[in-house]
Amino acid sequence: MRRVVVTGMGMVTPLGPDLESTWSGLLAGRSGVGPISLFDARTFPTRIAAEVPNFQLEDYLHDRAGRWVEHSRNSKFALAAGAMAVKDACLLDRPAQIKPARFGVYLGSGEGQHDFPRFVSLIARCTKNGHVDTAEFTRLGVKELHAVHEAEQEPGTPSAHLASYFGAKGPNSNCLTACAASSQAIGEAYELIRRGNADVILSGGTHSMIHPFGVTGFILLTALSTRNDEPQRASRPFDRDRDGFILGEGAGMLVLEELEHARRRGARIHGEVIGYGSSADAFRITDSHDEGRGAIACIREALEGAETDPADVDYINAHGTSTSVNDSIETLAIKKTFGPAAYTVPISSTKSMMGHLIAAAGSVEAIVCLLTIRDGMLPPTINLENPDPECDLDYIPNQARPKRVDVALSNSFGFGGQNITLILRRFSD
Repeated sequence: MRRVVVTGMGMVTPLGPDLESTWSGLLAGRSGVGPISLFDARTFPTRIAAEVPNFQLEDYLHDRAGRWVEHSRNSKFALAAGAMAVKDACLLDRPAQIKPARFGVYLGSGEGQHDFPRFVSLIARCTKNGHVDTAEFTRLGVKELHAVHEAEQEPGTPSAHLASYFGAKGPNSNCLTACAASSQAIGEAYELIRRGNADVILSGGTHSMIHPFGVTGFILLTALSTRNDEPQRASRPFDRDRDGFILGEGAGMLVLEELEHARRRGARIHGEVIGYGSSADAFRITDSHDEGRGAIACIREALEGAETDPADVDYINAHGTSTSVNDSIETLAIKKTFGPAAYTVPISSTKSMMGHLIAAAGSVEAIVCLLTIRDGMLPPTINLENPDPECDLDYIPNQARPKRVDVALSNSFGFGGQNITLILRRFSD
């Protein structure tokens, strides 16, 4: 079976506009959480989020950015992170080395943002005696709603934009598995390359749900923290006083490449993907199974596929959302799959600093794993001040830690019970 390596990385997150600024923020234990500015959230129970600050697509695409001015933050984040990853991989420096039909795109992306202000204005104008006149709304909507904005609601749109921008004519797909989406995209891209269906795939995730519909949905699910007066202390995975997650946004992209293809073009290799596990809880939509059966199954599958013993894993990037159920069930799953090694492997949740990037979370966290391999530094779990007695593992509390990492594991568990585990390794011949 063909080996799959990572030759390019790029990300846009609440901690910075690129990979290195995000990484330095993580190692410094800096929080990217603050008051919501993307819309007026004054009447919402949750009024804080982790937004990407001062984002301008022109900073990444330069003279070609004008084409995308009407597009969603989902698409813009994807293009920015994709451009960084492709540049990092030197993928288009010699176009003749890349066959377009063997170059694919595989993303995890959720629904795009509605043109909310215009949408609300139309509803108000078409409401009579407390009821929306749907015929009038349709008549006006056809005239006044922007076609591009409507197309941007489709989750597969960012992957189409990336294929168009980079000339990738190979396999093109998008995962819709909520918080596990981009990890699944990486895993499925890995399998496509291993099977010989592609040589290079730009894979990862992008998402922004910091808009009224997105925030309202998570409020209704009672999933968000309401620690509005202390935004930087609100995301506190594994802490006894956690009260929900912080909604974040951004994108993470990786160039996955078949090893011999990368060697032929002299590519720099950041690491190797060696394990991919996927499972479903087959339980409730919003809750993990109380015995962690889905999480356990996918971690075991990834370890078996990687032919790796738990004792050989040097670092775990936890899903670690800062919700009561997730953190305790993930802890249980690690204990059941790692046995005695569970108490010696360092674990952290970078969501404590970036918030939860939903569909984009797993890809950003996979990149974090590769950076721990590169630099021998482990990012902390911040705000871990009063550990939950049920969460009694080594979560690297509050301060980064030096450690050589050869094998790193990343967990992503999504609403609906979708579970993904990825294993990445330092590259060696």
